[in-house]
Amino acid sequence: MIKPYLTYAQQIQKLRDDKGLVLSDETYAEQMLTDIGYFSLIGGYKNLFINPMTRKYEGGTTFEDIVALYQFDEELRQLTFKYLGKVEQKIRQLISYCFCACYGEQQIHYLTAANYNQNPGNAVAVTKLINKLDYHANRNTEKQYLVHQRRVYHNVPLWVTTKILTFGELSKFYALLQHRQQSAISKSYEHVSEKSLIRYLNGMTLFRNVCAHGERLFSHNIAQMEFPDTPLHKKMNLPKKGIQYAVGKKDYFGLVIALRYMLSRQDFLIYKRELKKLIDSYCRKSQRLSKPDLLTQMGMPVNWETITRYKL
Repeated sequence: MIKPYLTYAQQIQKLRDDKGLVLSDETYAEQMLTDIGYFSLIGGYKNLFINPMTRKYEGGTTFEDIVALYQFDEELRQLTFKYLGKVEQKIRQLISYCFCACYGEQQIHYLTAANYNQNPGNAVAVTKLINKLDYHANRNTEKQYLVHQRRVYHNVPLWVTTKILTFGELSKFYALLQHRQQSAISKSYEHVSEKSLIRYLNGMTLFRNVCAHGERLFSHNIAQMEFPDTPLHKKMNLPKKGIQYAVGKKDYFGLVIALRYMLSRQDFLIYKRELKKLIDSYCRKSQRLSKPDLLTQMGMPVNWETITRYKL
């Protein structure tokens, strides 16, 4: 059976009478459902409060409990997006700088396939990248800075073209560079190899997309890949399943570790302080989800704050 359309009043009635959710202020509930939507709010955050046997809310769960978790995740997305933006800006600059250091500023160089990794398995991806760069360099009229470079200089250098690329496109760009450019870029991250940087960028892209599309972040796990093992995994004595680490690989804590390697120490300390403040604030607002349970959902061990005590 398909899901029926329900008015806001019917949605509230369903939550109260069928699901056992406590609604002390139905006017507030209707406003939240209007602003956020039933699917995004209830569908996205109910499962931590639902009894899996009865499919009803655990006794005493309130509408405000669900809103508090939604708002926590919304603020977590904003915080995470901010610091992923710092990673994105740096890698954007490094790609254009290192590529131009090898080949110069003429756009013909980044539109030439021979200047990318010539592994046969990369051929299709290189063609797609060049087609996208060619569009921005020669035909895109939406961005005035591209039009200006084209009209005045008859050339759009890579440091201008990369400005319009997404995090995902920059990640692919780095993966398709020749080894010498990859090596030069990775040296800007003292403890990150060329191959690890590819994995960090791929994983960060996936988390960045969750933030950008307003999806649930705190319990998100990336399915397509995982972050690399690091000395921090061992130093923090993170739990294992067999020989594989059980946390810090596909979950939010994996992203935290990645940011420890990809941000400056000062930026990471600020991010960590803001993250701790956000977690503590949520735990004061709602007693339905304990702090250990929340950290478990995020893949974060109880000693996660010690992440800055160890050298990379």
